[in-house]
Amino acid sequence: MMLDGRTAIIYGGGGSIGGAIARAYAAQGARVFLAGRTRATLAAVAGPIGAEIAEVDALDEGAVDAHADEVAAATGGLDISVNVIADSDVQGTAMVDMPVEDYLSPVVTSVRSKFLTARAAARHMKPRRSGVILTFGGSGDRTAAGRYLLGGLVTGFEAIEAMRRQLATELGPYGIRVLTLQTGGVPEAIPAAFEGRAAIEAELTGQTLLGRTATLTDVGHVAVFAASDWARTLTGAALNMTCGAVLD
Repeated sequence: MMLDGRTAIIYGGGGSIGGAIARAYAAQGARVFLAGRTRATLAAVAGPIGAEIAEVDALDEGAVDAHADEVAAATGGLDISVNVIADSDVQGTAMVDMPVEDYLSPVVTSVRSKFLTARAAARHMKPRRSGVILTFGGSGDRTAAGRYLLGGLVTGFEAIEAMRRQLATELGPYGIRVLTLQTGGVPEAIPAAFEGRAAIEAELTGQTLLGRTATLTDVGHVAVFAASDWARTLTGAALNMTCGAVLD
């Protein structure tokens, strides 16, 4: 199996994206630890795959460091760190009409969360001179933020891309790879009860070259590849699974 014997922490593991990655990792032999703020959602994902769970606020520096230490102590090391926590955002208002706190909220949340989890993982990976750090998002349509009034959401995504490039540069000499999983939107991740789901799915699909969007299964498969030795030549890059909605 592609991840046999590997230890992985997935922050936001109780959500649809995190759950898809967790299931794929477990199926490929990884020992999976799910971290998040809601025990019930974590437990629902963990039960069928035998993952271990912990209530961790990824914005809490002490909690993130302590959990990474506990996982590394229990398993002998940390091989994979994935952060797919949904960014807090305020949407639907033009920038010029937003309070500065609302605009900055998704930026600060995203940067703090990804920085803390990546730092905690790297501190355990550096002595072993190996490891993979994955984040979720990437750069998309450069006009989307304005057209859809996304506030600081896209600014937060772009900040994480800058962080990914810098981390890859700093951690490369220690054999640690840093990658972004980029989808362009996963309609399956939208709650079925959400009234506008069909319209969003149609719009996302219409933006692709292949006439389809990434599925949750696709996300899991690409996340496995990214964390495996088959991707050992890849770092500092975004893995583009937008089905052609975004061209590199």
